[in-house]
Amino acid sequence: MTPHVLVQLTLRLRPCECKFDHRPPLKALPCYFEIIRPKSNFSHNAGGNAQRNMRRRERAARAYAEQAEQLRTTLASIGDGVISTDVAGRITNLNSVAESLTGWKHSEAVGQPIEAVFRIVNEESGQTIENSVKRAMQKGAIVGLANRSVLIAKDGSDRPIDDSAAPIRCKEGEIVGCVLVFRDVTVRNQLERLNEERLVVAQRLSSIVDSSNDAIISKSLDGIIQTWNVAAERLFGHPAEQAIGRHISLLFPSDRLDEEDLIITRLRAGERIEHYDTVRVRSDGQPVQVSLTISPLRDAEGRIVGASKIVRDITERKEMEGKLHQLVAQLSDSDRRKDEFLAILAHELRNPLAPIRNGLQVLKMVGDEAATVKEVRSMMERQMSQLVRLIDDLMDVSRITRGKLELRMEQVKLAAVLESAVETSRPLIEETGQELTFITPNQQMIVAADPTRLSQVFMNLLNNAAKYSDRGSHIWLTSERQGNEVVVTVKDSGIGINADQLPHIFEMFRQVHSSLAKSQGGLGIGLTLVKRLVELHGGSIEARSDGLGQGSEFTVTLPLATDASLLNVIGDGEERPLKSSFRILIVDDNQDGANSLAVMLRPMGNESRTAYDGQQGIELAGDFRPDVILLDIGLPNLNGYEVCRQIREQPWGECIVMIAVTGWGQDKDRHRSEEAGFNHHLVKPVDPADLMKMLAGLQIPKQK
Repeated sequence: MTPHVLVQLTLRLRPCECKFDHRPPLKALPCYFEIIRPKSNFSHNAGGNAQRNMRRRERAARAYAEQAEQLRTTLASIGDGVISTDVAGRITNLNSVAESLTGWKHSEAVGQPIEAVFRIVNEESGQTIENSVKRAMQKGAIVGLANRSVLIAKDGSDRPIDDSAAPIRCKEGEIVGCVLVFRDVTVRNQLERLNEERLVVAQRLSSIVDSSNDAIISKSLDGIIQTWNVAAERLFGHPAEQAIGRHISLLFPSDRLDEEDLIITRLRAGERIEHYDTVRVRSDGQPVQVSLTISPLRDAEGRIVGASKIVRDITERKEMEGKLHQLVAQLSDSDRRKDEFLAILAHELRNPLAPIRNGLQVLKMVGDEAATVKEVRSMMERQMSQLVRLIDDLMDVSRITRGKLELRMEQVKLAAVLESAVETSRPLIEETGQELTFITPNQQMIVAADPTRLSQVFMNLLNNAAKYSDRGSHIWLTSERQGNEVVVTVKDSGIGINADQLPHIFEMFRQVHSSLAKSQGGLGIGLTLVKRLVELHGGSIEARSDGLGQGSEFTVTLPLATDASLLNVIGDGEERPLKSSFRILIVDDNQDGANSLAVMLRPMGNESRTAYDGQQGIELAGDFRPDVILLDIGLPNLNGYEVCRQIREQPWGECIVMIAVTGWGQDKDRHRSEEAGFNHHLVKPVDPADLMKMLAGLQIPKQK
């Protein structure tokens, strides 16, 4: 009987074809084929059996051919590449897919070593990988290639593959060959890489969303919250597990519920909503100012299925905007008041200049008429005092604003300060026909103050009362002690102050009454100066009025000195005429100023000379050898600083008292004059009384 051989082929077949080639891994599927091998040495002894044996061989050949065809058909129908080898690893068969992937035709490949046709390398290193056929036959088991294997085709092209090899065994279990099944996994690898990239992008986006300072929320078109990041929890106070699944109206104030319908309508139209400022509600019910950016979410087919919201807390921004608007309004108001101030300043400066000019003309015309000269001179002195006061107020406000004003504090009687203020204001009060009631305190009250500055406070208040009251009105100046403080009140029966103006009465350049009928309205800095000076003395000031036509009342509260019995109290004693006897050189390019100052100093007992530029001043100083030099800074050719330095370099100039007389009065100007060698620094226009007092107190060192 002809022997039969049962051959086991381990194949991995393509079970299905799908859109994205998502095939399962190759698996070993056992297939059995009965291959009939005709016996080559059958007996010829029995002639009767020859014909029967021939028929058997024919049947066996036909069966073998049929099984071979069946095997060929099976292999050809598999969607994966299939290569079979003999036990030596030489190719015995390969299907059309294997031909396509390897680039080898069946006729060329049969008989070739498996390594020649099926050459594989590592995708990353390019190193040749041991063929799975050999390993399968060595192990006698199914084996597969590692990931990242690449098949090098006959033409040198390469493609990633996935494979599995299994030994072919005969009926007795002996390995007689190997079957190799493999497939092109280019598309699968691309999909895997795409999925990996998508996963990385998704993780990155998730990280960005979680780390964002802005709340990021997604919702469906019916308003149901779907995602909720950490910032949303911080902003609104709802944990994600409490917010997700609830309607977005959870965040809406009751008066803004209609906003959601408008937003959804715009989203359905595919519209993106940018920087929509609105109000939402926190979990504790507190409103929060937010800015929304809302974008439609689309599915793979492009249909709008929801919305993504970026919510930013703009509470601080809104507060800053409010403050900015307020600041702009204030700046606008300040700018307007500045313009008004400049107009008033020009008006106020021209007011005293006009009568001074008229007085000069009168003096030219009347000659020696003593009564007229005296009257004109008094008028000019009053107007000059008004000019000086305006300039002093401007300088004082500037110094106070910059924190540069220094008080010369002393222990003074309050009565003496008030009497000084009344004496200064009395000419204006009498000129306007006012009646002043001044009630002197019945007990001695001592305050720590700069007497000049404190007197300036009450003088300003009295002048305002006179300016803003009709002729024949009444003014009261009273003071009383209240515990450890003294309260001074200046009250008038004048035109009063509107209630809406009272909070702004002490602001810079604030004109309570801008009517042109009040020609002496001032610069609008007097009350600002008063308030700052009172505060520098540790006190406070308050303004009251019942309205227009009801008069005004200003109350100043000051602390009393703590131990008056131990203090050196000033304010008593009579004034004595000031005398000095010095050789004084005046250097000023304003000849009228220099000459008038020289004339004023002579009645005090001084000998005076004048020079009108720096070089002339140096030469005259060398000849005159003065004790005191009143030196202007802004001189032509050689400025006052250089003149002072050159005089100080002379042996005779070391002991001269150098006094700078200039229009520059800032701290840096005083510091510069001190560096140049000046002993004192006076600001123009110099008060004659102050200059005489300074000269009377000078001690001139003797020349070496």
